[in-house]
Amino acid sequence: MYLIGYDIGSSSVKACVVDAQSGKTLSNAFFPKQEAPILSVKAGWAEQDPNSWWEYLKNATAEAIATAAEHAGCSREALREGLAAIGISYQMHGLVCVDKEGKVLRPAIIWCDSRAVPYGNKAMEALGADFCLGHLLNSPGNFTASKLAWVKENEPEVYEKIDKIMLPGDYIAMRLTGTACTTVSGLSEGMFWDFKNNCVCRELMDYFGFSMDLIPEIRPTFCEQGRVTAAVAEELGIKAGIPVTYRGGDQPNNALSLNVFEPGEIASTAGTSGVVYGVNGTVNYDPLSRVNTFAHVNHTAGCASLPSFPSTEQTRLGVLLCINGTGILNSWIRRNVVPEGCSYEEMNRMADSVPIGSEGLSIIPFGNGAERVMQNKETGCAIEGVSFNIHNRNHLVRAAQEGIVFSFKYGIDIMKGMGMEVNKIHAGRANMFLSPIFRDTLAGVTGAVIELYETDGSVGAAKGAGIGAGIYKDNREAFSTLEKLKVIEPDLQKRDQYEEAYRRWAKALEGIAQIH
Repeated sequence: MYLIGYDIGSSSVKACVVDAQSGKTLSNAFFPKQEAPILSVKAGWAEQDPNSWWEYLKNATAEAIATAAEHAGCSREALREGLAAIGISYQMHGLVCVDKEGKVLRPAIIWCDSRAVPYGNKAMEALGADFCLGHLLNSPGNFTASKLAWVKENEPEVYEKIDKIMLPGDYIAMRLTGTACTTVSGLSEGMFWDFKNNCVCRELMDYFGFSMDLIPEIRPTFCEQGRVTAAVAEELGIKAGIPVTYRGGDQPNNALSLNVFEPGEIASTAGTSGVVYGVNGTVNYDPLSRVNTFAHVNHTAGCASLPSFPSTEQTRLGVLLCINGTGILNSWIRRNVVPEGCSYEEMNRMADSVPIGSEGLSIIPFGNGAERVMQNKETGCAIEGVSFNIHNRNHLVRAAQEGIVFSFKYGIDIMKGMGMEVNKIHAGRANMFLSPIFRDTLAGVTGAVIELYETDGSVGAAKGAGIGAGIYKDNREAFSTLEKLKVIEPDLQKRDQYEEAYRRWAKALEGIAQIH
């Protein structure tokens, strides 16, 4: 019995096949092999053709099935017959508009498109901050609802033809099954979900002048959400009738991939930018909207009255912190500070020659644009406390990594102020988490245990499909084979040193950003 997982990203579409019994990943494929194009007709715009995602999915599926059959020691036909369920992960916050035939009306406005910011700001002002934060848990901002408002005002001829609006994962599920539906988690990431009334937010819909009919049917995250049609089965080279049983946005899905489901658990990534995604067990929000809050994949509170939703209810909210200046700062140091050809491993050895706190040197890592955690201020990157008699490039290398960690700590403290307990951080063994300095500093300054795993989004989507199809009874069974590669415990003897370095960094940040 096999599970197939898709990850619909803005750079590529990934597909994997997982053996449901052993939990082993039999194949991983992606397409296109070079980064997918993003259309930017004007500054700040970012669009993609949803039909291109479908073409990428077809190519990735063919490669994944061929490789999986080879690794499973069976024919491709046998592997296809054994496919039991499909799961989908997708780039969050996008807008896909389709007509009554399910045809795309315009290119998708994707997550990094900023044209809708004024529409979200006006909605926040008109509805009031108390209402938006109390009901939506966020500002309407630049999310899906605001993007639809832009279409309504600027492309009325397109808007009039819209039958349903969808997130990227909703669209791919519809292409697979012919069924248009969405999830509470998806609606919450688009700013459509009212957490106080547990329904689509009528006040927001009325403010923008949206018809409730635009919202597809709401289904649980884990359930049968449609079955692969005969026409699609022939197109993809798989069997008809395979159920789609899971979908989740990329950050909630990354948390799922790392088996992060319960309050106090954290999933983190630290590539070019960094993300800390924590699970909260109570409905809460940051009054300054420095972090975003969405329904996590296992959030069911208030949904028992909806068709197909379980009668047992639990509050599980994902609190999302994004730091733009993460790995990009480390790579900048590599290009501009250390000797040419120096590897990241060599940089880690250079940093290790410097004591905790970099002997008074602090780096503010916010040099990659406005940071939401800083209330969208452009603070820029700054180097504080340089002594020409003490510091050298080794200090800069360490201070850069510490500065990135301290920005994570700054955001985690905001999460704690929302009532979250941060006990454990799950992460993939990749990017900045390959650095011992980064890992030890993060554990030391937060007091959290860090666990490193080998997984990715498409594998998580496949396991999510297994949960939704009832092949696994719960997430513990689904992820029982998830390989824990390393555990980093906080060094309690050095806690004071980490905390002192963080206090000095935070004081420098306060002076630059003029925050209190």
